[in-house]
Amino acid sequence: MLTALYVPANRPDRFSKAVAAGPDLVVFDLEDAVPVDDKADARGWAVAWIAAFTGRTPVEVRVNAPGTPWIEDDLAALGAVPAARVRVPKVESADDVRWILDQVPSARITTLIESPLGLERAFEIATADPRVVAVALGEADLASSLGVDGPEGLAWARGRLVSASRAAGLGAPMMSVYPHVDDEDGLRRTSLEGRALGFVGRTAIHPRQLPTIVECFTPSATQVADAAALLAAVEKAGITDGGVIVLPDGRMVDPAMLGRARELVELMSQIDV
Repeated sequence: MLTALYVPANRPDRFSKAVAAGPDLVVFDLEDAVPVDDKADARGWAVAWIAAFTGRTPVEVRVNAPGTPWIEDDLAALGAVPAARVRVPKVESADDVRWILDQVPSARITTLIESPLGLERAFEIATADPRVVAVALGEADLASSLGVDGPEGLAWARGRLVSASRAAGLGAPMMSVYPHVDDEDGLRRTSLEGRALGFVGRTAIHPRQLPTIVECFTPSATQVADAAALLAAVEKAGITDGGVIVLPDGRMVDPAMLGRARELVELMSQIDV
């Protein structure tokens, strides 16, 4: 999964367009994008559309944060959606995760970490329950809390999240949004920086950002060819995983190299090119 696209839940005219734009995941936003007076209507529109949706694109709902006046109504509405995917902002503890799941036991959760306390507890949050399927950063709030300027100040926080996600067995996470829709160069630059840190994709706030994100996070043809050739050589030699192995052509391969090769081949198989 390389791309996720936010759509404001108070804009039902955009729901089908968001899916048609081709992201790997559509996120209906009940939180930041929706004014207080529109939250009830937005909740109803999003849940009704999702309940009737028969397409294959996964959808997720970003609810309001724990402790806000709207979170319980959000979760009650999502309880009627089988196997809902819920994106929970401002998560700071495993207790937050468990409280959400008590309200919607069938949900799968993406937790947004947006504070220093949440970041310190990233692994605890990621392993709070098997129904946590991903962790992600809410970078604007986190940067403000940390007092850092620009994406460079969040590099260590991004790396920490990647490590926590991997250690929890969730795989590589997706990056946070790039808020400057018309700045394609900035989107590309920061996406490549994120890829170098281990992120696997990125969320977007406008469909026009999707092609650049896919470009930045798609493995190169050379990387994929080398990975496939390595796996083919190991299979042909009939060698099983376990410690360092030596191929007939003299190359030394360890389990980490094989694991990375499998990841690249699997990721490429999921990309519609």
